[in-house]
Amino acid sequence: MRNFELEIHFSKWEFNAKYHMTASDSESMSMEALLAMGSAEDVSDFHKLWLGYTETWGAPDLREEIASTYNLLSANNILCFAGAEEGVYAAMRVMLGKDDHAIVVVPNYQAAETIPLDICAVSGVSLHADKDWFLDIGEIEAAVKPNTKLVSINFPNNPTGAIIPEKSMQDLIALCRKHDLYLFSDEVYRLIETHESSRITQAADGYEKGVSLNVCSKAYGLPGLRIGWIGCQDTELLQKLERYKHYLSICNSAPSERLAVIALKNRDKILERNRSLLKSNLAQVDDFFNEYPHLFEWTIPDGGCVGYPRYLGRGGVDDLCHSLIEEAGILLLPSSIYKSELMATPSDRFRIGFGRKGIEAGLDAFRAFLDEKHNEL
Repeated sequence: MRNFELEIHFSKWEFNAKYHMTASDSESMSMEALLAMGSAEDVSDFHKLWLGYTETWGAPDLREEIASTYNLLSANNILCFAGAEEGVYAAMRVMLGKDDHAIVVVPNYQAAETIPLDICAVSGVSLHADKDWFLDIGEIEAAVKPNTKLVSINFPNNPTGAIIPEKSMQDLIALCRKHDLYLFSDEVYRLIETHESSRITQAADGYEKGVSLNVCSKAYGLPGLRIGWIGCQDTELLQKLERYKHYLSICNSAPSERLAVIALKNRDKILERNRSLLKSNLAQVDDFFNEYPHLFEWTIPDGGCVGYPRYLGRGGVDDLCHSLIEEAGILLLPSSIYKSELMATPSDRFRIGFGRKGIEAGLDAFRAFLDEKHNEL
């Protein structure tokens, strides 16, 4: 497998940077705070938990809670994983063979591209930066081959924050149905859209061969639980995925499952808190970039808790990000982390995150750096 460039970068800097300004998750909480949300019965179940193996599919009540986040799915349509990454890996290994072909939207989370590339032929279809990250469904249709097996999408998108219109989602579903393709949809930022009106149909609800990936990590802000899942109407596919999971994590952490049940039962409260923080942080980020129009091109993203501004100053964005971390302790992700083997991608952008508390200190440090270096940038 190819190196996972984002994780290599994070392994060096994520826990050492003074200002983590590129985090991709919402603000988390303590175990104490999460347990305080639970009913007496749920808290008792957690404290009396038997620390043995759990069901490979996931605890029945956890799958029921997850299923309730969809319109058409039941617990039988849910398979849990140890985080979203295990779900991506298992899905691509199960759905694709060496003679198949996959289509991936670019830019995207690296695993969406590199795992299929380790298996079969892959074509990229671009989100057009010069058209506000527009996705042309006609370009996806043009990329379809006789051996195409699946289309992989991610909305709200990482790193751009883009969301396609609902009509485009329905056109994409119709296209996949026409060619009998799986639609693999990474939906980990769903429910934290900048405007609720831009929320689109989940693939598993809208299409019989739609495969929806989600996780407790991003919108819910609970990455430490390592609880992800795939929802799908195709129970035969889920059975194959469950058997592949036997070679990976086998099962999820029992304490994490209990905590995830509490979180999902209280999802409205958690999401309300996270959306409120996102709204406040996004306003501050917007103000920041508006102070430096000669250095940055910035548009408020459609959803999620990351954005992808363009750097307009002297030198490359890699040099900027390197100087920021080395000299000011500010961690950002340059666009080189999001380069694709499938097609050219923007080379003058960086990912900024705004889902966590304390963003003011990072923005102040960023301002101080820019003001000090104004003759060099």
